[in-house]
Amino acid sequence: MANENHKVFISYHHANDQAYKQALLELNRRFGLFLDGSVDTGDIDDDLEDDAIREIIRDEYLQDTTVTIVLVGTEAKYRKHIDWELYSSMYDGVVNKKSGVLVINLPTVGCTYYTANHGDDEKRTVYPENSSWTSITARSDYELRYPYMPDRIVDNLLRKGAKVSVTNWSTISGDINKLRFLIEATFRDRATCDYDLSRPMRRSNS
Repeated sequence: MANENHKVFISYHHANDQAYKQALLELNRRFGLFLDGSVDTGDIDDDLEDDAIREIIRDEYLQDTTVTIVLVGTEAKYRKHIDWELYSSMYDGVVNKKSGVLVINLPTVGCTYYTANHGDDEKRTVYPENSSWTSITARSDYELRYPYMPDRIVDNLLRKGAKVSVTNWSTISGDINKLRFLIEATFRDRATCDYDLSRPMRRSNS
């Protein structure tokens, strides 16, 4: 049975990465990790003001979801709807409160790096093989490690209080308990996330 506390919205590039969303949902079907709250936000009029777009997504599409999982493939960085979903997930609305954000790099981006922002428990549980951690403070270093990462995620990796963690598909697909832990930690820390929302919402794909 799915954990009813963890209603998850999955943000991803539909044309390229649908297979990975389906694979994540299959893992969820087998192991009961979360309630799937994903819907298609592609019908929103992009001529609306930022606040109107954010309100529609936060209060109508994300509704009572508490965790947003972002599947990062080669096009995620350039898609306006992913940026809108991220902004709306991080926004603390009147009706629906901000969500925790978990980033999963897909195999298509060829990434081996990861970022653990939920404390020592995450480091021990998800990456027990790593005994030496590097602290990154420069945007250029994050962009070098994660060349396909959406800019809004990089903004919040630089803001440690945002508590956004980045993992890889190979990590969570190889050990379901690591995925379970990451969802739980993202859910647990969501209320105290201090997000950077200063970037304007993306108005077009590129």
